Amino acid sequence: MAAVDLLKPTEPRDQKFSIHVVTWNVASAAPPLDLNDLLQLNNQNLNVDIYIIGLQEMNCGIRSLLYDTAFEDPWSSFFMDVLSPLSFIKVSCVRMQGLLLLVFAKHQHVPFIQILSTKSTPTGLFGYWGNKGGVNICLKLYGYYVSIINCHLPPHLANNDQRLEHFDRILEMQNFEEHDIPNILDHDLIFWFGDMNFRIEDFGLHFVRESIKNRCYGELWEKDQLSIAKKRDPLLREFQEGPLIFPPTYKFDRNSSNYDTSEKKRKPAWTDRILWRLKRQPQASLHTPSQPAPHFSLSLRSYISHMMYCISDHKPVTCTFDLEMKPLVSAPLITLIPEGLWTMENDMVISYSLAPDFLYSPWDWIGLYKVGLRHINDYMTYVWVGDNQVSSSDGLNQVYINISNIPETEDQFLLCYYSNNLHSVVGISKPFQSRSLELSA
Repeated sequence: MAAVDLLKPTEPRDQKFSIHVVTWNVASAAPPLDLNDLLQLNNQNLNVDIYIIGLQEMNCGIRSLLYDTAFEDPWSSFFMDVLSPLSFIKVSCVRMQGLLLLVFAKHQHVPFIQILSTKSTPTGLFGYWGNKGGVNICLKLYGYYVSIINCHLPPHLANNDQRLEHFDRILEMQNFEEHDIPNILDHDLIFWFGDMNFRIEDFGLHFVRESIKNRCYGELWEKDQLSIAKKRDPLLREFQEGPLIFPPTYKFDRNSSNYDTSEKKRKPAWTDRILWRLKRQPQASLHTPSQPAPHFSLSLRSYISHMMYCISDHKPVTCTFDLEMKPLVSAPLITLIPEGLWTMENDMVISYSLAPDFLYSPWDWIGLYKVGLRHINDYMTYVWVGDNQVSSSDGLNQVYINISNIPETEDQFLLCYYSNNLHSVVGISKPFQSRSLELSA
């Protein structure tokens, strides 16, 4: 009996992931020299699996936009410079004028992240201008639906109703019918963050500044416009937020940690916020008892501002989460095996197997990368799987890839399989060295 039990397929074990979310209105500034504190790279107790980074008010002058269209924008490039040596790959990005949203993941998670949709929702100038609005990335993470929204809402104390209208409009525009994706409110997890521009009502400038100086935030929370709106709006109330135990993040004099000393002397406020929402579970009834939901829980580890950064009139805000779940997908769609073989024609043979439910396309391709790749187009060479095929039998396929231009090196390499139908990487090999393949041939 024990022998029979050993042959039963084992259920996927619960896995725990660390997700670090960043929001920062950078006020057209270039990246600072050091992002270690922002990304918590010096925190020995933190092992991040996924970074989600949202910026607002990036430089979006005509010259900058044209340059960023042809090349990587300076912020994306800097984040990749910092994170790629730590085995993070940029898996998706979306930009709308000054809004930028980036997602990085450690390479072992990439085959289990399927990018479903990226979207921009302008709300400036009656919905025709993208200086305000939201950008969204919708993805599947180990089989669960996750939506990520970075937004920039209208400014000024008196425009609270307009902010809430834009919040609703951005949410309404996240429809994915053409992609056969559930309504956003049926997604397992929503992250929503950005420069939401909510202000502190009633209290005067002197009272607010004295409260901040004395770290007495309680009364300020009660007059925070977002906190007030959540009490009135049932849907908004479903979005959770950590405690605001850090000073208001706006408005500061540039290159200092002093609140606004200009003639306008704007009242400090928590404009920069990070919210999240877990999917509502259906209520059980006597006639239709609810099925146990797959294990999926999110817990907040930290919610802080980073006062050391002074390039903008906003301070960045970060949240670190622990996501615990039972994966709905536990095996990659493609398993890649670099064969120990260099041919006389300077070709390398690659074997790969497909999951039974994988929909193959002749436009799928396999790329050869150095370990430390920045993004999926950072390949050294690639091959279309519809071409250069050596054999195909019993679910095992072989293709050859030309490596004549790849110099002999001690560097480690990776193979990635990109699915044209899924617009995502669906398989990554283990790291290997070119010399070790050559010696084993």
